[in-house]
Parts: sequence; C-alpha cells; structure tokens
Amino acid sequence: MGHLISGKAHLVPLIDRLNRYPVGLVDNQKLREILALLFSEEEASLAARFPLSEATADELSGITGIPVVELLPKLEQMADKGLVVDTPCGDTTYWMLMPGLIGFFEFTFMKKRTDLPMAEVARLMHEYLHEVRPGQAEEFFGSPTQLTRALTYEDKVPVTSKITSWEDARQIIRNAEFGAAGICFCRHQKEHLDQTCHKNAPVDGICIALDAGARFLARRGFMEEKSTDELLAILDTARSYNLTHVTDNIREKPSFICNCCSCCCELMAGIQMGFAEGVAKTPFLANVDQESCTLCGKCIKACNVAGIVPAKAARTVRIEVRVCLGCGACLDVCPESALQLVERDRRPKPPRNKGLMFMRILKEKQRLMPIVKAEVAKNLKQLVRR
Repeated sequence: MGHLISGKAHLVPLIDRLNRYPVGLVDNQKLREILALLFSEEEASLAARFPLSEATADELSGITGIPVVELLPKLEQMADKGLVVDTPCGDTTYWMLMPGLIGFFEFTFMKKRTDLPMAEVARLMHEYLHEVRPGQAEEFFGSPTQLTRALTYEDKVPVTSKITSWEDARQIIRNAEFGAAGICFCRHQKEHLDQTCHKNAPVDGICIALDAGARFLARRGFMEEKSTDELLAILDTARSYNLTHVTDNIREKPSFICNCCSCCCELMAGIQMGFAEGVAKTPFLANVDQESCTLCGKCIKACNVAGIVPAKAARTVRIEVRVCLGCGACLDVCPESALQLVERDRRPKPPRNKGLMFMRILKEKQRLMPIVKAEVAKNLKQLVRR
C-alpha cells in the first residue's frame, strides 16, 4: 500500500510494518491521527522495527540498538496499552507487535482508559472504518478467505444435522485450557459516540477470549479470568439478547468468541455495508414457513445482518440467502415458530489454524512472496553471522 499524504511522516515506517500483516491498515489522514494518539513517537519508532515473528528482549535490543535495561520498561508500557503482546515461556518472555485489526484497535476499547481522549479516538476510528471508501473496509473484508466466522446456536441445529466441535460455541469453550471475559469494545466505542445498543446488550463481561490470548488479556487487565461454567453462562446471556456468536475462521484453537449486535458490531456492520461474504457463514440458513408467518417483524429486528426483509405482497418475510449467517439468533423471537434452520447446499470448511489462514489471506492479497523473501534473507544473514 502506498503513501499519498505527507502529515505525521514519522508514522510511515510503522504503517509499512503493520501492512505486512494479513490485514493491514490503509494509509490516510484518519489513520495517522489514530496512530499518533495511540503511539508516542518513540513507541512508533520501536514498533516499526519489530520482526514478523516473536522476539526476546535481547533480540529486540540487537535490532533496535536499545539496551535491554532501557527497552524492557518501554515494552511493558506498550503491552499495558495493548500495542504489543508478551508471551512468557519458562524463564523467557517473547514479544510481538499487535496488528491494528484484529488487534490494538479493539484493545484500545477493552479497558476504561483515562490516558487517551477516548471520544476523539472513537470518532476517528468510526470515520476511518466507515466513511473513507474505498478504504479499510475493503482491506478487512475483501479477501476470499475470511478472518472470522459465525457460530450457530447449537440447540437450533436441525435434528437431522450434526455440528463439529469447531462449529459448536460451547464445545470451543470446553476445549480451551484458559478463558477470560471483558468489555465489548464495539459497544464501548459506541458509548463514546453517545450511542447505545438498540438491543440493550451488555457492554461489560460479554466478550470471550481463550487460551494464550486470554492469558495475555487477563494478565494485562483487559479481561478477567473466568471458569468454563462462567463462560458458558455468558453464551446464554448473549442468546437472551439475540446476539450472534463470532470466532476465528479456523478449526483448531479459536482464540475468541464475540457476541455481536447489528447496531454496534463492526463485523456485522461490514456485512450491512455490502460485504455479504465478509464473515464466514455457518453450515445453516434460516428458513421461513410462509403460511405460519404473520409479518410481525420481530425477526427482522432480531437479525444482526439485515438478512431478513419483509415480503409485503405475500404478507411474510424473505431470507436474504447471500447475507444470512445461519446463526439462529432470530428463531426464538418468532411467536408463530415459523423460523427454523436448514442445511446449506455446501458446508464451509475453515483453514486448520491461524498460520494457514494468514498464509491464504496474504497469498490472496499477493503479499506472501515479499514476506517470504524478506524472512529468507533475514535468516541467511543470521546464518552468516554465526
């Protein structure tokens, strides 16, 4: 991605570094204003020099020329802000720069912070994601391989169908070794824009993280550790508000479950902006019994992606097949029990893990080979030095 503006030029190396991730950040004035608020000039310079892979403080010291004793406090501060992630492994801690999305954009609103002008950050992020077109929405949702996927309410699955463990939100939670829950960053961001959820869905304690990511978020005060039973109860709470479960688009060890509404969630907004395939769908599709439907409109309000529309001439509703996620959030609101899930003609199969998913996205965006070449060159230099 090129640079067509001149303001805040010190951020260009950071933007270039962030754009080596599968989902980069489209450079424009809004982005530079956001980054200037989140990163100090010193932090931006340090972040720009992070390698693609995890690195120890000693390795980062060698790259940056900053002595370890001076570097560690800077890394600690950046981790507390969600700009980098630390992963302890025995006596060694590994550090990695977070992507912008999914990454420090979200983390910024997963704490109730007083060190930032949160209303200004919320406004800038909203304008950056929604008002500049084409722009960041195309970068996030435009790849054939989606970054996220929806999950079905397992109790709504047809009796003749089955779901796998990676399609079952409850089983994903049970399979995790560690879990945490915290603030919904989307609804928290909306609060700073003086907006509230139309469903009155909770802001606190509703979003779920799992395993290594959850450990980082709990350790750094973004979330609180929760038991398996507590996390399962959060799913029940989310369903009582007819929210849509969304997770990583992978089969092994998904790292989060967001509980999304139509009015606040950026993922649901992307679908409503026209990116019908922006979130990978479940194996199911909502179906309406037109003879039972009375066109009360409750399912239209419940749907989180505008996937149900009135068919007034027939006094019923119509399911937008290209849009419907098959999540099941609409089913319980129907007073006539006129909605049910049916299997899709094709069952989607996500990539096995995050590494394969990221490689697919990079390849689709024609960014994989430059990264491979850079990593090979770096490894060759390290071998020569030895």
